Amino acid sequence: MKNIIIILFVCSSVILSAQNDGWNIEVNDNSDYTGIAIANGRIGMLTSPKPLEIQHIVLNNVYDVDPNLKVSQILHGMNFGNLDMYIDGVKLNESNISNWKQTMHMKEASLTTSFEFQDKVRISCTVYALRNVQYTGYIDIKVTAKKALELRVAGKIVIPKEYQKPTNTYQVLKDVETTMPILQSKAMSPFGKHLVSTSGTFIWHAINSSRENQRPELTHTIINDYENTLSFDKRISKNEVFEFAWTGAQCTTKDFSDPKSESERMVIYNLLNSREVLLGQHKKLWGELWEGDIEIEGDLTSQQDVRLALYHLYAFGRGDSNLSIAPMGLSLQTPYNGHIFWDTELWMFPPLLVFNQDIARSLVNYRSDRLEQAQQRAVNYGYDGAMFPWESDDTGEEATPPFALTGPFEHHITADIAIAFWNYYRVTRDRKWLEEKGYDVMKEIADFWVSRVTENTDGSYSINNVVGANEFAPNVNDNAFTNGAAITALNYAVEASEALGVTPNPKWKEVADKIRILQFQDGVTKEHSSYDGDIIKQADVNLLSFPLAIVNDEKSILKDLEYYEPKLSPEGPAMGKSIFAVLYARQGDVNNAYRLFKESYVPNQQPPFGALSEVATSNFSYFATGAGGMLQTVLFGFAGIDFSDEGIVQRNPILPKEWKSLTVKGVGPDKTRYEISHN
Repeated sequence: MKNIIIILFVCSSVILSAQNDGWNIEVNDNSDYTGIAIANGRIGMLTSPKPLEIQHIVLNNVYDVDPNLKVSQILHGMNFGNLDMYIDGVKLNESNISNWKQTMHMKEASLTTSFEFQDKVRISCTVYALRNVQYTGYIDIKVTAKKALELRVAGKIVIPKEYQKPTNTYQVLKDVETTMPILQSKAMSPFGKHLVSTSGTFIWHAINSSRENQRPELTHTIINDYENTLSFDKRISKNEVFEFAWTGAQCTTKDFSDPKSESERMVIYNLLNSREVLLGQHKKLWGELWEGDIEIEGDLTSQQDVRLALYHLYAFGRGDSNLSIAPMGLSLQTPYNGHIFWDTELWMFPPLLVFNQDIARSLVNYRSDRLEQAQQRAVNYGYDGAMFPWESDDTGEEATPPFALTGPFEHHITADIAIAFWNYYRVTRDRKWLEEKGYDVMKEIADFWVSRVTENTDGSYSINNVVGANEFAPNVNDNAFTNGAAITALNYAVEASEALGVTPNPKWKEVADKIRILQFQDGVTKEHSSYDGDIIKQADVNLLSFPLAIVNDEKSILKDLEYYEPKLSPEGPAMGKSIFAVLYARQGDVNNAYRLFKESYVPNQQPPFGALSEVATSNFSYFATGAGGMLQTVLFGFAGIDFSDEGIVQRNPILPKEWKSLTVKGVGPDKTRYEISHN
């Protein structure tokens, strides 16, 4: 530790220059392509290697229910993100363009695709999911003509074939001085739960709005019931630069009583705002998000990887939504149907709590808003208090497919939520929130665990018949993490009571003090009562050391690390290695910490941007849970940050030799800045 310099600034005005390429990831090979999400916490647009296309749009918290499978699925919405472009009558596609390049601009949350067609033209297209107008996307296009040419562009709304009763319209709305052309499509979601309405229009940047005769004439064409288009033709002179945008808005009956009219209003709002104002507001909001940031000097690859992870957590959350984040965020409907798991509270929530208490508040409020359903679920299974579902959707009821044992048995989720709640209070000291939202949830969770335990003949308590964090071992007794999480939730309920001057239920402490944590004869923590050394899916026992701090002496921590690391399955999710990395860093073993940091995500990166999949053998991305784990290694391992009763503190940071310095800024409500560097 002698060659580590620690500098702490509170509300510091000192700003260090970020690495020039630390904010941008540029790629020029799309032969093997996994997209990343351009998202704003409400909609997500998955990028595509094809020119002027996105793969699909994901709608946050809008679920449809398959009546046969009885499983809710987050909606893939109508796709308003694709345009057809013709140059001198030839349609552009991936086979006839050249010099293709994409750049992910993390600072402003946009993706630019550029390419050329023959020797005639260069095209640039930048996609935004507007942070300021959250149900809309904005596609900014620049056409640079090298020769005189005829340009034809068609903006499209494409309805997924699974949707029901599609209708497609086009209307020109007129005010006293303004003409507003609106393309619109409506349809029922695949299983009929929601009406979905999408509107779109072109925006002309360089044409004076009062001289409408200069605008290209628009042509409406319904290709079929599922494709609605609006097109224009324009002659472009040699060396002329022609700029325009296509914007779309998508609303549903989940959020609006009249989604048709609201989607029109949002498109009109974008149409009648200047590009500078609209994108300026978007960039300003992202600039505020990036006040919480991680800077790594001396390792550009790690810098880009870490920032891409943090970008996705910001992109998938909103501080004004009271919504949570699914494992795949807003990138993909599969493989988990957009449901909310422990992934949020244990893996994504801690980094967000460090940097952005507004988004963190939305995540905890998502759970408090569904307390009533959790209370009813406890009653349904014969318990007291509140029993939260393993998989949650908009209803707050259990959304796990019935065949999965995790639904009825993976109960640690209920404790994980209480832990997140208390950490939110410890960081924010928001007493009003604790009184109005937080305490009721923590109290009900504590009551659940009192009713869930079984008393043994020696006076200790067991928690039987559970699925723990290691899902390879179903229906076991005294699972280490489940028991440890329950102990922590019970103790935190006592602390929350004391913070509010409320007398806690004496059973909470009694039960917490007597829940069993099993050990082998050599002192290694035993994963569950019948565990005999099997391969494990992910970290379980080691979670008792971090984040729970129940196993907290160095000898025991290292003993558990050395025993369980070789037992991690290569087929398991990567975030387990993040826990091992944090623990090694906290024990001062920077080499093993850095090794496991890289192992926790590098094998799961997908080309060309490094999007994270859940396991190395799949390409489902973006796996936000893995991003949370990787960021925890940096924050709670290398940077030495921790949650405590005093708020966010720093203890024993340690810097990999591969990095010159590590700066973590915008930490906590006071926007604290930490810098760590080698001498």
